[in-house]
Amino acid sequence: PRGSPGCRGKRWALGCAERSCTDGRDCRRGSATLGMGLRLPLRRSTSFTPDHPALMEVPGPAALKMEANVLVMGADNVGKSALTVRFLTRRFIGEYGDMEFIYSHNLTVDGREILLHIWDVPNSQEQAEDGSSEEKRIQWADSFVLVYSICDRASFNILPLKIQFIKAAKEGQSQEKVPIVIVGNKRDLHHQRVVSSEEGRLLALSLDCGFYEVSAAEAYHGALMVFHGLAKLIPDTKLALKKGTGIRGIVKTMSAVFARKRTDSL
Repeated sequence: PRGSPGCRGKRWALGCAERSCTDGRDCRRGSATLGMGLRLPLRRSTSFTPDHPALMEVPGPAALKMEANVLVMGADNVGKSALTVRFLTRRFIGEYGDMEFIYSHNLTVDGREILLHIWDVPNSQEQAEDGSSEEKRIQWADSFVLVYSICDRASFNILPLKIQFIKAAKEGQSQEKVPIVIVGNKRDLHHQRVVSSEEGRLLALSLDCGFYEVSAAEAYHGALMVFHGLAKLIPDTKLALKKGTGIRGIVKTMSAVFARKRTDSL
């Protein structure tokens, strides 16, 4: 089987330490080697540095680093989390529980140092919530990674509607093009391919998005290209607006997205 064992009722490792979990509900994605920055019910925020994944980096409110919020979306079992964690840690883990996380990671692109906040949402959780939660996540994000599996036609077919929804929500507020990349994952399973590379490129071209076809299971380089390519699409104006937000801004944003106001029940 590809990757490490799943987390439902089993033990699995990210980094060097192991944590036990039951039915994916008490699973802590990460280990003692990966600092945990923010803890909310069923959500985590973890900070990674490119050369020293064991060190936690939580920028203060006065930090001058530019920041961008990235939302990773797609159907179940397409490798969203595997792609994200491969980029963050260079490691591949094949299975995950139904939990969502915000990771923070420093990236230097074209001389710009950017702190990416990457929100990984399981599709099963998106389906369990009303549309307003997804809309708030989209409003939170500056840029988007939409992942499909080259072995799953249905995961590819849902992308046009999702991208149209994102563009309607984001580009209606600004004249700037919203940064989106489409990623065909599981390239290593070419013998099970049902979506051709050409189809992926044509879809990205028709929707004015970036396109990558990668294998999160096989190599780190593909995941790196995805997030580097996305960062290049983010305009300086959007980055400048995020200066100094840091982890406190993420806490505030997540609270705004998921808090239930008492007045709603009146």
